Amino acid sequence: MKDESTAAEQTTSDEDRDYRGPERRRHRVYVTRNTEYHFRDGFCVAVRDRRTGEFLHGHLALTRRIQGGLSFHGNGSIVPNAGDPRPGESLYFATEGRDLLTSPLESVERPARDLVGAYPGRTRKSG
Repeated sequence: MKDESTAAEQTTSDEDRDYRGPERRRHRVYVTRNTEYHFRDGFCVAVRDRRTGEFLHGHLALTRRIQGGLSFHGNGSIVPNAGDPRPGESLYFATEGRDLLTSPLESVERPARDLVGAYPGRTRKSG
C-alpha cells in the first residue's frame, strides 16, 4: 500500500480539467523518482525526499526558477522545452555559476493544502 504521507497529492477534479481559462493556481509539484520539487509562483520553495518525506533544506533548486524542460533521446539528441516541463522531461535550472538538471519527471501535481502549510520557513495561520 502506498504511503500517502510521503507522496504529493494530486487534487484535480473533473471540473478542474474542464476549465479553459488562465491558470490561477499558485502551487505546483514536479515529481521525480526520488524527489518532489515544490513551486509557488514559478519559484522553488521546497524540495522533499519522497522516501522519507523530509524537506531538504540545502538543495540547490531552492529559490530558483525553472528555465524549462529537457528531453533526452536514445539517439543522443536533447530536445529543449522552454514551456512548462512535462512528464518524461528533466527540470532545467540555469543560474550564474551552477546549472541544475533533475532526473526525468514522473508527474506534475498539485500539493495538498496541509503540505503547502508545512513548507519550511512558512508561518502557519492560526484558526
